[in-house]
Amino acid sequence: MKFKDRVAVITGSARGIGKRMAEKLAAEGAAIFISDLSEEMAGNTAEKIGSTFGVKTSHLAADVQNVEDIQKLMNTALEIFGGIDILINNAGICPITSVEAITPEEWNRVISVNLTGVFFCCQAVMPIMTKQGRGRILNMASVAGKAGGVAAGAHYSASKAGVICLTKVFAKLLAPAGVTVNAIAPGPVDTDMVKDFSPESWKILREQSPLGRIADTDDIADGAMFLLSDGARHITGETLNINGGLLMD
Repeated sequence: MKFKDRVAVITGSARGIGKRMAEKLAAEGAAIFISDLSEEMAGNTAEKIGSTFGVKTSHLAADVQNVEDIQKLMNTALEIFGGIDILINNAGICPITSVEAITPEEWNRVISVNLTGVFFCCQAVMPIMTKQGRGRILNMASVAGKAGGVAAGAHYSASKAGVICLTKVFAKLLAPAGVTVNAIAPGPVDTDMVKDFSPESWKILREQSPLGRIADTDDIADGAMFLLSDGARHITGETLNINGGLLMD
């Protein structure tokens, strides 16, 4: 049980990659705090994970665009579990919009959810992990943040590039406290977030991938499990590519 007695707070975790990471952590003994926009979905996911894996769970509906929601999220987790050992900033959106069609409102929303939310979640957990003298923060970036994805949207790519930078910033700030901060940069993953991709787009992506396949949620969650484990205790400020060789750097 690699994560026994550890508490994981995961944003955007009622489904998709976030849910799969929560399940894998719970299977290794971690207590899980599910956060998502939908109270019902977050509650259902938390209840199912708790009953399946026999771990303590809780949940809270929160919008990472709202700093008050973020602070409530951290305070509630602290009150219920007594600490926060793991924070996974997974909440994100990916509108499929051409550069010409992006409006100021859509641009601001993508940056707010994908980048600003990550910043304030990291800021809110800083004093908790610093006081504990330990912690793991994992941010969800993207291959688009490294390569400049057009299909995913310029705003999405810019937000994820910012996440990679913030990962380094917080890694440097929190290293003296024994807290590591890393990121994962997935390529395309078969989730609801990219359900609007056309069959032709999926075909092209598969052909571009040296491994010839699209990632599933297990591919990403397994990478997360390593970065969150004691085996990665000397890794911080790193962004791990999990993209089937789509981008090699």
